[in-house]
Amino acid sequence: MGRALTALWIGLLVVSGCNGSKADELFETAQFEERQNNRDHARQLYEEIVKDHPNSAAARKAADRLAQITKGD
Repeated sequence: MGRALTALWIGLLVVSGCNGSKADELFETAQFEERQNNRDHARQLYEEIVKDHPNSAAARKAADRLAQITKGD
């Protein structure tokens, strides 16, 4: 019984830790691509975040970065 509860608890932690983090992961990757001067790929990732995760905090940040990248071109 104790092992089953422990396994359930770990499973819940893993699932809850993954919830909603895809946009954040994409944003971190886009930032990395910018630092590597891969602006085209960064732009694609930011656009994907805005399109696929429009209500996320990452989408708001991605929209800001897209505007800044566009100004810089």
